[in-house]
Parts: sequence; C-alpha cells; structure tokens
Amino acid sequence: MKIAAIHAREINMQLIAPFETSFGVTHHRRILLLEVCSEDGASGWGEVTAAEGPFYNSETTDTAWIVLRNFLAPLLVGKTIETPEETLHYMAPVRGHEMAKAGLECAVWDLMAKCQSTSLSQLLGGTRAEISSGVSLGIHEDIGKLLDRIAQELAAGYQRVKLKIKPGKDVEVVSAVRNRFPDIALTVDANSAYRLTDTALLKKLDAFNLTYIEQPLEWNEIYQHSKLQRQLETRICLDECIHNLRDAQAAIELGACKVINIKLGRVCGHAAARKMQDYCMGHGVPVWSGGMLEAGVGRAHNIAMSSLPGFVLPGDVSASKRYWEEDIIVPPVEVSAQGTIRVPDSPGIGFEVNKRRVEKLTVREEEWTATRSAGGVPVGAS
Repeated sequence: MKIAAIHAREINMQLIAPFETSFGVTHHRRILLLEVCSEDGASGWGEVTAAEGPFYNSETTDTAWIVLRNFLAPLLVGKTIETPEETLHYMAPVRGHEMAKAGLECAVWDLMAKCQSTSLSQLLGGTRAEISSGVSLGIHEDIGKLLDRIAQELAAGYQRVKLKIKPGKDVEVVSAVRNRFPDIALTVDANSAYRLTDTALLKKLDAFNLTYIEQPLEWNEIYQHSKLQRQLETRICLDECIHNLRDAQAAIELGACKVINIKLGRVCGHAAARKMQDYCMGHGVPVWSGGMLEAGVGRAHNIAMSSLPGFVLPGDVSASKRYWEEDIIVPPVEVSAQGTIRVPDSPGIGFEVNKRRVEKLTVREEEWTATRSAGGVPVGAS
C-alpha cells in the first residue's frame, strides 16, 4: 500500500461545558485531523490529541502542525507500507513528538484495516465485542453540584467515576463523594499536582477505597512514584510519565505503580500500545484507556485499542454527547444503560467521518502528496 497523500485539517470545537484539571480549564478544543490516502483512493483517519498549550506534555496543536508539515508528512508520503507497524520506522528520525506521530500512525492503521476489509479492532487483535466505560469529571467548585453530576452519570450507566483533584480540592471532595456513593468504583487523577512532601496528605486518601490514584507526582517522574507507592495502600496509576514500553518496564520493575493508563497519543500510537498492554498483562498490571477530550476520530481509535485483552479496567472513553453538541463521526459514540460501548465490526474504525461537519469546523488545512514532497523538504499550504 503506497501512501499517496496526507491531508491535515485543524478544526475548532466548543465543549458543552468547561473541563477543569489541576493545570487549567478547557473551554474549546483545537484539534488536528489527519487523513492518509492510498493510491486507490481509500483513506484512513487519525486525530492528534495534543492540547492547545504545553501543560499536559510538551506538545501543542501548533507544534504538532509544524512538525507534521516540515518533517513527519514528508518522511511518510510516497512510502509503500506493508504493515502499519512500519509507519513509525519511517518517522524514526524525528525524536519525540509522540502525539503528532500517533495521529499519522493511527490513520495508517485505519487505512490498512479498510484495505483489508476488516475492523481496526480485529486487525489490532482485539478480543472484546464491547468495552466498559467510565466517566472523568473535572474539578467542581460546588461539591453539591458535583454530587448531583455523579448521580446523573451513574444513572446513565457509567461503571467508574474519576475525579480530578488538586491541592485544596482533594480529601474533602473525595470524602463527600464516598459518603454519598459508598459502593461505586471511584478513582482520582491529580495530573502531577503533588510532590513527595505531600505524602501525609495523599495517605489520607487510603481511607476511601479508591481503585487507584492517578499520576500524583511530577509528569516526568518515575523513581519518586516508587517511593510514594511503598507508603500508600492505594494503587498508583501512572499516566504522563509513561511514554513508551521502556518507561512501563521501568515503572513496574521499580514498583512505581500497580496500574497504567495508556493513551494512544502519549505512547506514539497503536503498535506501541499493543506492546505495552501485552507486557503489563504478563506482569499482572491492569491497563485502561485514558482520554484527551478527543473528538470522534480519536474516540473511535480508543474504542478499538480498548478491545485488546490487557484493558481490564473501565476507561475514559465515554459518549460523544458528554462533550459535544454534535460530533464529527456518524453515528456518535453511545454508552449503553449497562455502561458499555459496542466495538464496531465494520471496516476500519467503524464510524463514518462527517466530512460536511469537518469542513464547517475547519480553520486551516494542508496537503502533502508524493509528487509535491521529497526528502523531508517542507511543502506548501493549500
């Protein structure tokens, strides 16, 4: 399969409600969509999950656009791909920029699945017909409103509730939630808001029967998490500091965590995610799919990834309507009354991209073709 063209679009989408974490509040998303086309006219779609600012990691919507335009797209366009795993080989000269790479790599997986008339889940080796869905809730100033929101999400069927926390918005909030909902699967996500000196405070969370505490310490720190995990009864789940299989191996061998959150963008795409979940499964470490406020394309890829056997905990993949008035895929992602999402069995990601809506939301676009790009030389904008 020869990559004949790569089409990049930036779309702007307004969230239904602001989403607050320890590092800020998100009101809207600037999302990069990548369409990779073969010579026979087939195409696959990927989504770059980088945020607008360098607060989750060092990548942003704008840095990803530059790296895609000047380096990654020219390295990949015109190449013949036998297996999707080869995609990262062609982009290997570029160090880092995992989310930009993952957008292209995921699009190639979608394209390859369509060319083989199989679902992306099947191509990846997925074993589930449906996945378990959890809900992630941002920081709320009003605990009463948070409790009401949780009741609504539980009534909608979600199997796990995750609370964003930060200093001053932690123990009191978790205590109120656990008192109101004593039996639910409950987790917290600190997004690197604490330090090892906060161990005494974090130990207070042991009283609330949490499934795990996600990324309590610094975003690039594995060793100190190993020191913290030895002092907590609650399992630590690592997110921001796990960029590849080597990081996962180091974290598990050091005892830095007992759960790992796998995000396609953070780990460079499906090939790396498959290896990571396989290693974790072999070492008794459960994994699950985290979210980055994706639109429908990214959400569809997360569903396919979550069908792999190592993904045994409910992830952050939830219904489109929780975030968007109208998604960019047809049909939108829906969650059943039992808190599950069906894994599509139609070719590729299993959802149609609503191109009319994408065009309406597009604020810039650029295309690279095999005839216009050579040797990593930047090509022009359309």
